[in-house]
Amino acid sequence: MEQHCGLITGNKEPVPLKSISVTLSINDFVASVSATLNYENEEKVPLEAFFVFPMDEDSAVYSFEASVDGKKIVAELQEKMQAHSIYEDALSQGHQAYLLEEDDYSSDVFSCNVGNLQPGAKVAVTLRYVQELPLETDGALRYVLPAILNPRYQLSEQSANSCLNIKTPIVPLEDLPYILNMVATITSQHVIERVQSNCCLSPIQYLADDKTSAQVSLTEGHKFDRDVELLIYYNEVHSPSVAVEMGMQDMKPDSLMGAPSAMVSFYPDIPEVEASKACGEFVFLMDRSGSMGMHMNSQMDSQLRIEAAKETLLLLLKSLPMGCYFNIYGFGSFYQKFFPESVKYTQETMEEAMKRVKDLEADLGGTEILRPLCDIYKAPSILGHPLQLFVFTDGEVSDTFSVIKEVKLNSKRHRYGEYGFYCSAWTLSSIT
Repeated sequence: MEQHCGLITGNKEPVPLKSISVTLSINDFVASVSATLNYENEEKVPLEAFFVFPMDEDSAVYSFEASVDGKKIVAELQEKMQAHSIYEDALSQGHQAYLLEEDDYSSDVFSCNVGNLQPGAKVAVTLRYVQELPLETDGALRYVLPAILNPRYQLSEQSANSCLNIKTPIVPLEDLPYILNMVATITSQHVIERVQSNCCLSPIQYLADDKTSAQVSLTEGHKFDRDVELLIYYNEVHSPSVAVEMGMQDMKPDSLMGAPSAMVSFYPDIPEVEASKACGEFVFLMDRSGSMGMHMNSQMDSQLRIEAAKETLLLLLKSLPMGCYFNIYGFGSFYQKFFPESVKYTQETMEEAMKRVKDLEADLGGTEILRPLCDIYKAPSILGHPLQLFVFTDGEVSDTFSVIKEVKLNSKRHRYGEYGFYCSAWTLSSIT
């Protein structure tokens, strides 16, 4: 679904943006963001405007304010239906009204009805949210300010995937009538080693001698033409830390913000484990009994079961990891196997097997799977390559109790999957 962001009208037209100011406070692994966007209704008629903005899934809005020509409105949490009713009543009486709610189509996009804007009205929208910062593979904390909050330029290719199908009007970058101001203050119990960005930053300023507090800002005149990314590096980041936040004096003692709170940060240093070189031994059992020559359904032009099974087997053969071992059995009243024992998976063995799979027919009589299973189980295990069995069948197997017993007796040494071909799609079930 196409989603427009920023302050827009009911016709999806942008309300002119005049300036953006962002204050960022990072405490260890959590960021608190305050963003103010200033707009102006340059039309000669009133506009009903909507403010739409994207949120990271690890973010939570805790404050929303709107100021229209100096009049300040603060959002209040209400039950959804009640909030809609109050908002509609206010609009019908010609009052300014604001409605903030989670988008119905995406939980990480929020929208706010900013009500009627009179001609020439100036609007300042301020939203505040907290966000847990993700960790990069090199240990850096990553913060991103999405450029989509700016509704007046075309996203660059680099940042086009940062939000969900966002559409923005196109204007040349040099014609943008505003700039972005952003100041980031970082505090931590760890030493702040460095801060990097994809945008130009002022030199880092340490606010404490032990380098546990620092401040950076975007260089003056920054044009908001891409997502702003910050990478924060701490020393000894794996040491546990505790931060205590005292309650606010003007809040009720029993409220969340009125009571003191503590945050424990623990980023364990888990050594990388060398990837296992074990690939596995893959054995495929193809049902070649007479019933596999039947059609998938009652329509005579439908695919044969054996053909559907062969297509799936060919797909799996192409997907096996290099260096594994594999073999293919065909079973009916008796069984046949491609190789005397499982062979190493190479380009040559794969091509040979695929060629033979294409020639398979439903020509082996009944459906007796017990004997090929016993043959597989009695073969010695290949060290470092756990056995995995895949069975392609229409399910009409004889002596089912003996088959189930044999599988259970050997269940600890392999994984087992069954592919059924009663219908046009194949299904997989596991027996452990």
